[in-house]
Amino acid sequence: MSAISIGQAAILGVVEGVTEFLPVSSTGHLKITEGLMNIPVDDTSVVGFTAVIQVGAIAAVLLYFFKDIVRIVSAWGRGLRNKEERHHHDYKFAWWVIYATLPIVVVGLAAKKLVEGPLGSLWVVAGSLIVGSGVMWAADQMGRHKRGEDDTTFKDAMLVGCSQILALLFPGFSRSGATMSTALILDLDRVAATRLSFFLGIPALTGAGLYELKDAVGAGVGVAPLAVGTAVSFVVAYASIAWLLKFVAKHSFNAFVVYRIVVGAALLGLLATGVLGA
Repeated sequence: MSAISIGQAAILGVVEGVTEFLPVSSTGHLKITEGLMNIPVDDTSVVGFTAVIQVGAIAAVLLYFFKDIVRIVSAWGRGLRNKEERHHHDYKFAWWVIYATLPIVVVGLAAKKLVEGPLGSLWVVAGSLIVGSGVMWAADQMGRHKRGEDDTTFKDAMLVGCSQILALLFPGFSRSGATMSTALILDLDRVAATRLSFFLGIPALTGAGLYELKDAVGAGVGVAPLAVGTAVSFVVAYASIAWLLKFVAKHSFNAFVVYRIVVGAALLGLLATGVLGA
């Protein structure tokens, strides 16, 4: 019998789709939801399932930014063949995404057991939600929001890419929250910070999903729940991306900060009273 039913997979797909690109921690919300449904959050197959359904959300990014991705990949291909094309910003940006992904790949492989073990605790999720809120609020206040997407540099990409490690090691911190906060500190405007977070998430999350696929299926999650969870996350994530880009164009990140604190505090209460197990 599958460790996760089709109904549970659909619910987790909705949670993944809504939260993957919002700076509220998809991993944290998935762990909380799994805990409320009495799904063991530290089970190998469940950890794998969580990573695999992220591919649905990544597919939504690929579709939403299809024209941008084609433009960037085309510029990269032209640059590989022709030296004169290598001054183009899109060619450089493609390499920056590749370089900026390497740190999280190395740390992810080296710290896999730690991440799936002690750092996977819901206590860590609760603390990371709250601490990450403070970081996000400070970054939004410190940032001057004066640089657009065309102003990004190799340094920006590397620093933002490395910040993904925070979310990897501390589930609840949020990959989107960490990357957006770092971009804001570097004075990128909110839309540029959000788009950079999206592009850097494509290789990191796709790689994690494909890497965990064997564990999810081999350890007890059926193909049907995986397919349902991934499909649902794709549909919901597409709508979430469209909404977020419109939201950040006119609003600060304060609403997310408050939400994270409330969820983190509520989680601490549920853990302290024994309603949820860590």
